[in-house]
Amino acid sequence: MIILPAIDIKDGNCVRLFKGDFSTVEKVAADYMETAKDFEAAGASWIHMVDLDGAKEGRPVNQKIYKDVAANTSLKLEVGGGIRNLETIAEYLDSGVERVILGSAALKDPKLVQDAVKQFSSRHIAVGIDAKNGMVATEGWLEESDVDYITLTREMMAVGVRYFIVTDIAKDGTLSGVNIGQLSDLHQATEGKCSIIASGGVHTIEDIRKCKELGLYGTICGKSIYKGTLDLREAIALAEGAE
Repeated sequence: MIILPAIDIKDGNCVRLFKGDFSTVEKVAADYMETAKDFEAAGASWIHMVDLDGAKEGRPVNQKIYKDVAANTSLKLEVGGGIRNLETIAEYLDSGVERVILGSAALKDPKLVQDAVKQFSSRHIAVGIDAKNGMVATEGWLEESDVDYITLTREMMAVGVRYFIVTDIAKDGTLSGVNIGQLSDLHQATEGKCSIIASGGVHTIEDIRKCKELGLYGTICGKSIYKGTLDLREAIALAEGAE
């Protein structure tokens, strides 16, 4: 299993939200590059980055930051937020980003997802499944839908998507533990045929252990690292099989 430390960007700053609420924005680090290099030094091979401004506005806002991290670290970048067309995907991938996350587009423009997988391959495309009470939310989690997370995952698998970032919005930024029930249900429903990345609620090393035992592909860690309840080096060691 891989560990993806997270940096969310709003107004150029490294921040975290509580349950996806933009009014709860909290600056958690002084400098994005310094933070990325700290993750790199701790042994991380991936980094998960979200353009919160982009997610809210429906267009890329902080792309210079991601290009900078891609160019000046050895980290593989997984980037999402406000990506709504093939041109933006191509721009990110051309600048060194390894995997692009499509969130709202999965529900509102499934053809874009299908075209993206066809043009760039499933290796470079992930779909973000953000759920509130099991139902998918879009537009930076500001809009709720009547589609459940398992249904949307299956629909996206049908068009070739293999990577899914699954977030329980009620858990995100709360340090209350991952929703292992939701993740287990999805893992069983998809019969292990896709790569699931858990997101939201990671608190301690026990959350990493649970995700690994479930057989997930990856786990995203954000606030737990910044607040010191999870040691990144320890999480990476456990995820990769050495304790």
